[in-house]
Amino acid sequence: MLLDRTGRKPDLWTRGQPDDHAPVLVAWEEWNTQARLGNDPDRLGVEIPNTLAIEDLRPVLSQVGLVAIRFGAFSDGRGLSQARLIRRAGFTGVLRAVGPLIPDEFGFALQCGFDEVELPESSAHRQSEDEWLRSLAAYSHTYQQGYRSRTSILAQRRLARLSKGQSHA
Repeated sequence: MLLDRTGRKPDLWTRGQPDDHAPVLVAWEEWNTQARLGNDPDRLGVEIPNTLAIEDLRPVLSQVGLVAIRFGAFSDGRGLSQARLIRRAGFTGVLRAVGPLIPDEFGFALQCGFDEVELPESSAHRQSEDEWLRSLAAYSHTYQQGYRSRTSILAQRRLARLSKGQSHA
């Protein structure tokens, strides 16, 4: 199941071998062999492990329209940190989380810069699309300053203190 902040969506990317109709998502391990398929970033994506260093990925970012980060387990948050680093490196294409995430992580993933989450069938059967969308409303404020939202609870508190200090001056 592929989800973005509005719900389920069709996956237009194919994995493995390129074809003339759909954009192709190439595994990082195959990147050097497949990467020379064309120069159109909208038709080429790369799926990376959540252990890949940003320095290794940086030269590839201008060549792809999609970066998919594989999560080995919902308890492994390295992919969230990777997403932030990839966005900070200037990547403006689609960023996809792939793996057994849970609905509680959906909002955090979007805040870190992900556009969508691809779940394995086993996860999709356990949690419905509605559960995922409801989870987005579960937290209205966060302690982390995210990619998508520039404000956090800490920033709001700081602003309130500054405002209060100015009103007494």
